[in-house]
Amino acid sequence: MFTSESDYQIYSRNLWKIFGPHPRQVKQNLDLSLSRAEVLKQTGHVVAVKDVSFGVRKGETFVVMGLSGSGKSTLVRCISRLIEPTDGQVVIEGDDLTKMNEKQLRELRRNKISMVFQHFGLFPHRKIIDNAAYGLEIQGIDKETRHARATEVLEIVGLKGWEYHYPGELSGGMQQRVGIARALAVDPEILLFDEPFSALDPLIRREMQDELINLQKMMQKTIIFITHDFLEAVKLGDYIAIMKDGEIVQVGTPQQVILNPVDEYVREFTKDVPRSRVITARSILHPCRSLAFDTDSCQTVRALMEECGQPFALVRNKQNHFLGSVSVEAVEKAIRAGRTDLRPLVQHTPKMVFPATILADLIPVVAAGPIPVPVIDGSHQLLGVVDQASVILALGSDNRTIAA
Repeated sequence: MFTSESDYQIYSRNLWKIFGPHPRQVKQNLDLSLSRAEVLKQTGHVVAVKDVSFGVRKGETFVVMGLSGSGKSTLVRCISRLIEPTDGQVVIEGDDLTKMNEKQLRELRRNKISMVFQHFGLFPHRKIIDNAAYGLEIQGIDKETRHARATEVLEIVGLKGWEYHYPGELSGGMQQRVGIARALAVDPEILLFDEPFSALDPLIRREMQDELINLQKMMQKTIIFITHDFLEAVKLGDYIAIMKDGEIVQVGTPQQVILNPVDEYVREFTKDVPRSRVITARSILHPCRSLAFDTDSCQTVRALMEECGQPFALVRNKQNHFLGSVSVEAVEKAIRAGRTDLRPLVQHTPKMVFPATILADLIPVVAAGPIPVPVIDGSHQLLGVVDQASVILALGSDNRTIAA
């Protein structure tokens, strides 16, 4: 995934964080073959983040996932320099955070980056509107302006009407919404989430995940999201990085990680993930054998159907734009009437899906009829089809078969 640094709004390059009295000396002399436990035993130092490089494009949600102690929370704090990295770089839009002075860093945190923590950190003696407006207050924005902005973002996160209540009057999920509103109020380009939903009840947690997905569709922020829950990572992430003992062991889309786990550690996370929520039309599409051009004659298309053994044909134009389908009955009727032009026979089909459509959403569409469902891209280009057989095979095969 990590290609040219210019592709990314944020990237870390060879980032290290070692806790202990002499971190730089330990890094300089470190035997990279040693495990974290062996380094601790030999040196008394903890390698929390080890030579981590990754990039996040503008508008992406990048999820860092790992078990407790894997280094994920230390990593996100190094990215914002709440924790000082031992070595390496964190670059945001060309500016290296590790070289910034305190004033520059403070301005970056006030204007470009906001962070949401697991513990809400609300001021219990302040009303919700003042909690949400706190970042603007720090910036020196006048009360009327910051209250207007806070009211706006509180409505966005579903807290309209709660502006003049106190945090103690809100549920845990509502308090976390205030935390998100506070982060959004300063209109940051980048949001850092450190396990924000892990303290919530499962039902509220799912609601907050859905809320974040909806917010991201609306606002298109660049997000780095930390979690120990792989299902949460799959649900939220455009890309997932899996950490173990301070290192990133695999980075990819949720589908790539699930279908191609690099080792047993990653495979353990993926084995219980419902494949219907991850496998997409792109993974299981195949060419349509009974595929005609709109300029073909009825006789040509009838011969194509006969050759393929299909009672239909899908129709595209010369630019590969999908137009619809024709049935064998319509074609044969036209031939008997002496007509050759195929275009009047093409029926528009509402059953089309995009490459990113997940299997769970494909099933009812494919099950509705025997004709394969076209897979099209944003410009209506026909990429292939999915049918009942491919869906059944995807549900029944193991992940490695699908990946192949």
